Parts: sequence; C-alpha cells; structure tokens
Amino acid sequence: MASGGGMKGFYRQKKKTTVGGGVAKPSAGAFKKKATGASLKGSSISPVEGDIAPQWPEHSAEEEALRQFDMDMRFGPCLGITRQERWERAARLGLNPPVELAGLLRGGASVKPDCLWEGRI
Repeated sequence: MASGGGMKGFYRQKKKTTVGGGVAKPSAGAFKKKATGASLKGSSISPVEGDIAPQWPEHSAEEEALRQFDMDMRFGPCLGITRQERWERAARLGLNPPVELAGLLRGGASVKPDCLWEGRI
C-alpha cells in the first residue's frame, strides 16, 4: 500500500527562518536600485534622423527576386543545390516556378548561383 504523501510529502519545502523563528525577508533597501550617472544625466546616445530603420545592404531587383524564390517553400528545399537546379526541378515537377527567373539564372553573371541559405545553415 502506497503512502498518500507522494512527492510533496517526500520533498517537503522549508521556509528560510531567522534565529528568532520568524520568516526572513529581504530588506526594503535590497529592492531599491541606486541611480547611476547615465540615468541622472540622460542618455548620451541620441537617435539620428535617418538612422531609425536598420540599414540592410542594398540588393539589385534581380537578386531580390531570387531571394524571394529561395524563401518560397512551394518549390522545394534549396539547400545542397544551385538556384538553377532548383528552378529546373520545380519546372520538371510541374510546380510552375517564375518564368522570369529562368533567364536570370541561365545568363545572369551578376547573380549568385547558390541559394540565400548556402553556408549559413
């Protein structure tokens, strides 16, 4: 027959007590945060008018279209094969990849042959 205490009965929790028998509580000063010089004077970093949005490297319209193709999972995984091979595989399987990308991939020397995730994952 099992005892009715279970885990709570086996591992009883004990409160921290002081020598006088009362429960020890942190002093009120432990919660107060001392003011530092930066918080008293204000922040020394001021936002610049044009620097609110993060600055991403500029890409050509062709590269952006190929990146969107890389991110679109309808055409299957892109790791381990080039963009050209992925486009051809999607066309062979009847997945209707964007036709304008075929010309970019075949004759475009300015675009990278590897997908967006190559070397990152």
